[in-house]
Amino acid sequence: MRFRSILLPVSAAALAALSAEVRAQDSVPYVDDRSDGATLVRSLYNAINRKEYARAYGYFGDSKPVGEFKAFADGYAKTESVEIRIGEVTTEGAAGSIYSAVPVAIKSVEQQGKIRFFSGCYVARIINPSLQVPPFTPYQIETARLEEAEGPIEKAIPGVCNAP
Repeated sequence: MRFRSILLPVSAAALAALSAEVRAQDSVPYVDDRSDGATLVRSLYNAINRKEYARAYGYFGDSKPVGEFKAFADGYAKTESVEIRIGEVTTEGAAGSIYSAVPVAIKSVEQQGKIRFFSGCYVARIINPSLQVPPFTPYQIETARLEEAEGPIEKAIPGVCNAP
């Protein structure tokens, strides 16, 4: 049996994007930890740094506070890397769920070296694990509120976020 090689035309932009994804995945270790609200948010930004937008999108609960997947992924089209700082997390139980309010500051480096800072809060939720039946659902992000902020990143962390 003989195989023929088939070459498909690939645009320079598509090749550059694929190359950037491979570099990001090679240089940033994979982290997927949903054991609490803070580690979930760190995992979210790990996925974004690795250009794994489907994984990042999957950390959001059914309410999808970030909209549709395409718009979410397109929002990072110019992002080269992100750095995150997390403030003091508050965790509360309510009606069979555990909520973690996670204050964050984000430093985003975009193409051509443009730097932007964001500040805000994520609220992560898990149904009490002892009350769940299969399939188990780990922590998910219920709400996300970020606004552009002044840097440096250390000064952009909100003092407090409130859980519902």
